[in-house]
Amino acid sequence: MQLNQLPTYDPDASPTGADLVVHDEELGKVGHFAFRLHNNLKADGTHARTTTEAAGTSMASDGFEMGKALTSAATAWAKQVGTLLDACAHISNHLDYTKSSTKKDDEWIAAQVGVSKISAYFDVPDKSAVPSVPRPQGPII
Repeated sequence: MQLNQLPTYDPDASPTGADLVVHDEELGKVGHFAFRLHNNLKADGTHARTTTEAAGTSMASDGFEMGKALTSAATAWAKQVGTLLDACAHISNHLDYTKSSTKKDDEWIAAQVGVSKISAYFDVPDKSAVPSVPRPQGPII
């Protein structure tokens, strides 16, 4: 983090201001890891919840304050696991959606914009045309 100054110059930065480029295999890996984390956490993140809550309830009924704390910790843990499960599912689903949406957009563009239409966007002068020289604007010194 830098404070009170401009960011340092990055020699590898794109000089054209290009958009972020991510390749399908990179997105696939991120989505796959999010999917695996979701599945593993779903199985392993709550396996002790029932016994922990039962122990907390039993200890609380025997008059131990630790029982209430243990039950509270189990509830907080379950909420945190649920939040992380939601985040992993969101990442995986969003990447799947982005991939399919981008593919559909690319297919639509390819179908709508043929080579002739692309050529029309460029101003290609005839060989016989004299190149125009722009007139200077403003005062000439």
